[in-house]
Amino acid sequence: MDERRILYVITDLEVGGVPLHLLRLAQSVRDDGWKPTVVSLKPAGPVGERLQNCGIQVHSCEVTSSWDFRVFVRLAKIIRSLGPHVIHSFLFHANQACRLANMLCGRARSNLVCEIQTVEIERKWHLWFDRITYRLCRCTVGNSRSVVDHLHLRAGIPTSRLELIPGGVDIERIDSAIPVSRNELGVDESVRLLLWVGRMDPVKGLDTLVKAVAMLSDAKYAKLLLVGDGTYREEVETLVREVCPDRRVEFLGRRDDIPSLAKAANLFVFPSRTEGMPNALLEAMAAGLAVVTTDVPGCRDLISDGETGRVVAVDDPAALATAIQEAFLHPQETAAMARAARDLARNQYSERRCHKQYFDLYEACCQQSVAGAG
Repeated sequence: MDERRILYVITDLEVGGVPLHLLRLAQSVRDDGWKPTVVSLKPAGPVGERLQNCGIQVHSCEVTSSWDFRVFVRLAKIIRSLGPHVIHSFLFHANQACRLANMLCGRARSNLVCEIQTVEIERKWHLWFDRITYRLCRCTVGNSRSVVDHLHLRAGIPTSRLELIPGGVDIERIDSAIPVSRNELGVDESVRLLLWVGRMDPVKGLDTLVKAVAMLSDAKYAKLLLVGDGTYREEVETLVREVCPDRRVEFLGRRDDIPSLAKAANLFVFPSRTEGMPNALLEAMAAGLAVVTTDVPGCRDLISDGETGRVVAVDDPAALATAIQEAFLHPQETAAMARAARDLARNQYSERRCHKQYFDLYEACCQQSVAGAG
């Protein structure tokens, strides 16, 4: 096979964990000799621009709503024109679109890989669709044991049609990061910096986090940095004005220097209501930043209470505030947990190891394709 072509399909290319994961994976397969192309169901966003800037072609199906059924015809046309050896889709809508478009093209389902990166609790009908369409692809990849178990137990996908490929982080990039200076952040060296990174969405528990910060007894010595953006930001800003009027919460917006921020902070606080394999949490661990998180799928895959961080119940601001204070009251214990989390991230969740598992899956798809053609 002279040129191995792979088509990545995703719902959108806005800044977020999954689109950035796709960006790094597409760059990695290109370096490994593949020719990647990316399709976004929605108009290409900022991550699409980054893909194009590094020489990876990006198409859009220009979907205007979740009920724009023209997406199947548009996607099928792209698939026919490119003739990829492997198709890899991410997120529910892209998975369903690829399963049906691939069938419209009369292509083998054994060359289609679908991926889910969260434990779905908000839209249970997604699980019903996965239950009736999982046979239209080779396998469904989950990025954590919690995701894979959820898909098996709640969507009824057989374990034989599920693959576990844990997420990974770029260890070399984290190692080379230089901490952001306190002067740049406008805080004194005595201030304890709390860091949160992610997409601003109700599922991330930002309301719980803001309320917890408001409860801290030594609030003047602590400051919360919120890194990211999203549709929920306005509501979070309103809550901050109501319960934290003393500027102990700062919105930094989208940033590309997360490892540098992690190395400047004192504690990573991540109170999500559910996750898959949160890349932001993994990056904080790999940077050696102590962690407080919630006992929910995805987070519990990475953090064990008292061993690699502190874990609290979901939606409990008081418990979260207590855990934050405990982290600062017991610095030696906190540092030991941070070291253990750092070792775990580096030994088991490196991006290189993660991508190798994808490459092996892609090669298996191609080998089956060649065998079928013969």
